[in-house]
Amino acid sequence: MTFTAPELAYLQTQRLGRLATITPSNHPNQVPVGFRLNPDNTIDIGGPNANAQRYRNIRKNPNVSFVVDDMTPDDPSEVKPGWGRGVEVRGIAEIVTVEDIPVAPEWFSNEVIRIHPRRIHSWHIDPDNPDGESRNVQGG
Repeated sequence: MTFTAPELAYLQTQRLGRLATITPSNHPNQVPVGFRLNPDNTIDIGGPNANAQRYRNIRKNPNVSFVVDDMTPDDPSEVKPGWGRGVEVRGIAEIVTVEDIPVAPEWFSNEVIRIHPRRIHSWHIDPDNPDGESRNVQGG
């Protein structure tokens, strides 16, 4: 299993994350992106065209980090009320052509970035493990 049940539940409620890639000159490049979690636990990220900097970076270096996070509501029933929570996925990305565009099909290209998770870090989303965990996984 790649994601835990609480991680899946959290990711399925979110629509925006931040993708970090590495430029050819070894500098980080981070952009906010829409995403889709696939049934095989890969993550698809769209864009208006495959010439964007993030696509060019992945063609040179497929190592990426993707973070989805927000603030927990100030509700005592939440894990760590009023704190940050989220999931970071480190993995290997590839550019694939899909029929089913993950975000805004009227505007986005059918060439998407697909992340295969290799390491997952989550925090403040699991009531049974409130501080979260980091672990290596076999990617999708």
